[in-house]
This record gives sequence, C-alpha cells and structure tokens, in this order.
Amino acid sequence: MAQLGREWQGAWAVARRNWDLVRRYLGWEVAFLLYNAISAVTIALIGETAPAAQRAQEVMYLTLGALVWNFLSIIFQEVASAVTWERWEGTIEVSFMAPLRRASYLLGTAGYAVGYGLVRTVAVLGAIRLFLPLHLPHPDWAGAVLVLVASVLPFVGMGLLGAVLPILSTERGTQATQVIQGVILLVSGVYYPVTVLPGWVRWLSALSPATYTLSLSRAAVLQGVPLAELWRPCLALAASGLMLVPLGLWVFHRGEHWAMRRGTLKRSG
Repeated sequence: MAQLGREWQGAWAVARRNWDLVRRYLGWEVAFLLYNAISAVTIALIGETAPAAQRAQEVMYLTLGALVWNFLSIIFQEVASAVTWERWEGTIEVSFMAPLRRASYLLGTAGYAVGYGLVRTVAVLGAIRLFLPLHLPHPDWAGAVLVLVASVLPFVGMGLLGAVLPILSTERGTQATQVIQGVILLVSGVYYPVTVLPGWVRWLSALSPATYTLSLSRAAVLQGVPLAELWRPCLALAASGLMLVPLGLWVFHRGEHWAMRRGTLKRSG
C-alpha cells in the first residue's frame, strides 16, 4: 500500500507539472484554443447551408462531431507528445530517472490529458453557442457521459502507441503522430458518415475506437437512445482500451530501451 501511495503521488505530480506548463505557455494555449474554437465554429456553420428542414439536425451532427473529436484528439495528442515535451523542456533525464514506474508517469500524463481535454472542449462549446443556437429535442446526457468515459482508455492506449514514435525518431516522430491523428480523423466519421468513404479505406473505420465513440454519442445526444441500450457497446469500447493500454505500455517500454541502447533518448536534433 505504501508503494501504491508513492506511485499515486508521483502520477499526481506529473499531472500537476503539466498543468504548470499550461500556465507557463499561457499565450500559446490561448492561441491554440482560439484556433480550435474557430475551426469548430467553421465546421458547425457548414450545417447552416443544409435545407431548412434538415438544418438543425445537420448543425448538431457537425457540432457534436467537432466537440467529440476535440476531446479525443487532445487525449491522443497530449499522451503521444509526452516525450517531445520532455525533450523541449530539457527534463527527460530527470523525469525518466525519477523513482517512479513508467506506468505511473504515463498515468499522470493521461490524467492531465483528460482534464485538459474537458476544459478545452467546454470552451469550444461556449464559442459555438456564441454563433449558433443548438437544438437538442431528447438528449440522453447520462448515455453521452458513459460513452465519453468508455472512450478514454482506448485513446490513452492509442496515445501510448503514438508516444513511442518520438523515441524511435527524434527528427520525424512527432510528425508521425500527426499523421496517425489525421488518419483517425479521416476514417472515423467525425464530420460525415463512414459510408461515404471508398471501400478500399472504409474497413479502417471498424478499427478506430473514434468511430464507435462518435456513433454512440450521436445516438445518445441526437436520437435520445437511453443508457440501458448503450452500456453493452460502451463496455466493448472500454474493453478495447483494456487491451490497448497494456499494449501501449509494453511498446513504449520496448522503445525506451531501444533508444537507451542507441543513446538517442535525450537527443534534440
């Protein structure tokens, strides 16, 4: 229990350190938030071009896609960029040599990412409300919350898999995580049904947890599907995270040892 308490304190310290970085680079954070808000508003406004009978539904379809993607992409990006941030700050040696299990370090990073993603998503929602009225006839908020909770683990696991790329390639690893994020955006039906994708790429949508997160959240918010009908698919979504997180930890561990043997873990150029 004492060891578990120390690991929990270490994970909390990592999360607090990351929040402190937000305050240090507050100007950049405001700029990125404005960019995300403007992008989401731009996407939502496309729904205003739909015929009058379908306009409200189209606006909500696009708005929900923008909000859910904003939350999920932040989780993926913050976890996948953990090593990049450590190199940028020059703290990678201190962090990786601390008496803290790597799983606890990554848990703290993931916890921060979830909280940060929620704050940013609420801010983006507020920006959309300034431009557009949002009509929700019969939303099931409990089901929507359950879907988001079930989606955290899969995206943390995918972020862990992406986090190994900056370790393997100092020069191009961060860019590679952006490519992965772009592919997820393309195949997951964020702004359109996956049925419009060509057949040769549509099969990838079945492998993306975001596909199920978006379809389930739209079912709960736009169609009012009750919680009783959502818990089984949400359980399957969470189960995928229970597989992805250990896999991501194992891959990260192997990548870290590979970089240490080659002497490239701390390289900055």
